[in-house]
Amino acid sequence: MPVLLSLSLICFWSDFSALDNAKLVDLTHAFSEKTLYWPTAKGFQLNEDFKGTTDNGFYYEANSFSAAEHGGTHLDAPIHFAADTWTCDQIPIQKLMGTAVVIDVRKQCKGNRDYQVQIGDFKNWEKQHGQMPKDAIVLLRTGNGKHWPDAEKYLGTAERGPQAVPKLHFPGLHPEAAAWLVAERHIDAIGLDTPSIDYGQSQLFETHQILFAANIPAFENVANLDQLPPKGAYIIALPMKIQAGSGGPLRIIALLP
Repeated sequence: MPVLLSLSLICFWSDFSALDNAKLVDLTHAFSEKTLYWPTAKGFQLNEDFKGTTDNGFYYEANSFSAAEHGGTHLDAPIHFAADTWTCDQIPIQKLMGTAVVIDVRKQCKGNRDYQVQIGDFKNWEKQHGQMPKDAIVLLRTGNGKHWPDAEKYLGTAERGPQAVPKLHFPGLHPEAAAWLVAERHIDAIGLDTPSIDYGQSQLFETHQILFAANIPAFENVANLDQLPPKGAYIIALPMKIQAGSGGPLRIIALLP
């Protein structure tokens, strides 16, 4: 663990020795040629630079990779949809670490690939678990993650190119619910198990605009949300630190007491 930890993490774990016994959940999909990207984005490519025995007799392996910022498990920095907000490298680390609340909307999404998470979904969660803690990381479990990496089921279409965008179908967060989170709850970040915080049929990406104008970053294509409890997990979500980037690959984990 890094030497500098947020105060909330220290309080959460009470002492560092508890970290050795914590259960860790990897919330990141591995990057490969199967990784899903927006239909108009360049996918992940891993190119072999050298693999084998060198002239000096030792084994050596090295690769180069390329990919769009937004694909696979990744961060959306606020600058992605809001001018004069944080770029990927400017987001304070403490905004990427915090206590998680997991909103389970699988029932609402079942049979409705275009479901948008409502204010009522958050209020129902709070009726059962109490008000969201300040500076929480909100994770939306839509059930869409079970389809990864089947593009047809996960994205709504396996087609590529601009003509595929209107065929996208997956759940997201309703703009009114995004505005409620900004105005009524002080959250640090939000994530979900779909390709976008806006639902697949969105054309204006209003939820992105609302959240990012308030400097609330988003985590998209989050894996293994079924392994987290409704509350009590601690999230560490560290993206590739791309200077002036609008996003980037994300390694996100959960610590369970």
